[in-house]
Amino acid sequence: MPTGEVHVEPFLHLVDATENAALVAWGAFHFTRDTVSDCWRIVDDSDLPEFGRHTCIGHGAEPFGEARVEVYDETGTTVAGASTSDRSWVWVEGLEPDTEYRYRVTVDGEEWAAGERWDWVEDPRGGYDLAPARRSYDLRFHTFPRLDDPTPPLTFLALGDYGVGIRSDSESSRRQRRIAEVLDRLVDTRDVRFVLSLGDNIYQGEQGAVDDESGGEDDDWYSSFFQPYRYAVARVPFFPTIGNHDTTDTEGSDDRAQMEDNFHLESRFDRPGRSQTGPGLFYTVRVGRDLELVCFDTSMDPEEGIHRHFQGPEQAPWLEEVFAEPDVRWRIPFSHHPTYCAGPHHENDQDIIESLVPLFDRADVRLVLAGHEHNFQIGRVGRRTYLLSGAGGKVRDDAPQRLGETGVDAWAAHSHLVIAEVSGTQARLTPVTGLGPDGQLQLLTAQTADKQLVRSPFRVDGG
Repeated sequence: MPTGEVHVEPFLHLVDATENAALVAWGAFHFTRDTVSDCWRIVDDSDLPEFGRHTCIGHGAEPFGEARVEVYDETGTTVAGASTSDRSWVWVEGLEPDTEYRYRVTVDGEEWAAGERWDWVEDPRGGYDLAPARRSYDLRFHTFPRLDDPTPPLTFLALGDYGVGIRSDSESSRRQRRIAEVLDRLVDTRDVRFVLSLGDNIYQGEQGAVDDESGGEDDDWYSSFFQPYRYAVARVPFFPTIGNHDTTDTEGSDDRAQMEDNFHLESRFDRPGRSQTGPGLFYTVRVGRDLELVCFDTSMDPEEGIHRHFQGPEQAPWLEEVFAEPDVRWRIPFSHHPTYCAGPHHENDQDIIESLVPLFDRADVRLVLAGHEHNFQIGRVGRRTYLLSGAGGKVRDDAPQRLGETGVDAWAAHSHLVIAEVSGTQARLTPVTGLGPDGQLQLLTAQTADKQLVRSPFRVDGG
């Protein structure tokens, strides 16, 4: 075992919720005190065997002991539970639809992650360090509505291109912190049901700004996902899509396996109201009768003769079938690469326009979400709104060259996330750039090609 100071910080993860079940996971990250800098440093996965482990968190993490998850109703009565001794996650079954619950995890009889937590917080000496944060977990969650029932008014969040990490004192890290604070506040104060991740969940290290590694290990994900969104991921599920920085499209290392592990993708999409196919990340999630999320993978397909995953021989027929199903009022496709993009760095995606827009037309899709370009863009084509949210951590300040062309009516160069409120035949989209001094939301204002200001929220008609 290592000598010197060691801190083991436990984490909790509400991976998923359905109308009658919840997937709960737990894990821990190890830290050692650097005797030169007197700061805490996360233990690399390759060094975990010195601490008696090989993994920190995720679907494949080895157990931490005899574990049990218990779920309580509003009166404090235990209504469901599940136990395991061979993994660090369980599905808890037998819950009621559209109901708020609390939960607790115990390992070897001790409550997991109880009391004050240690977070990566500002250090009085400058920069950031691991320290007691005067915060503890609030372990509430809300099951989804019954599949056959009308979808009630609900709120979800969307953000993309956030995974720059928060461990350094860089501007991109500060941006991710600010948007993470917004997400945390919204989950705490509103009935947010889930978060859509629009890709680039973790970036390759840049001049030591994140890590020297690309995201293929648990410790890489500490600063880009588990710490910044710590208290939110314990309460609401994240539904991810694949970005170019999550694969070998842009980087030399493919993080797809680590994404599958950290988001527990193997266990999530084989339930009623859900479907999936592969290769690539393609799945649907039904939330009540009237809302369906459709994730499609826009990354490169390694098979010879196939350009993009959504053009593959398994995936294209699946997408045809999904968009040919009986009408769903809010069928919302989401991906990393956008259909339409005014720049400054990326262009319209002709593959999506040719292969998928006809399917969107057939299904009368009213809203499409994506990331990739590091700014905010929104546009309407017919009755359909295309929203691009790619600035959860990185921001590109240069003005787009094709603003005002098809699919992009307005834009803004600010880090942000998007609040999506869906109610009956209307949806409201509100980009938020931060929290004011009194904790109020700071809303993003977009600009058109002729310099007209367009203020939030943006409204979408569901027919």
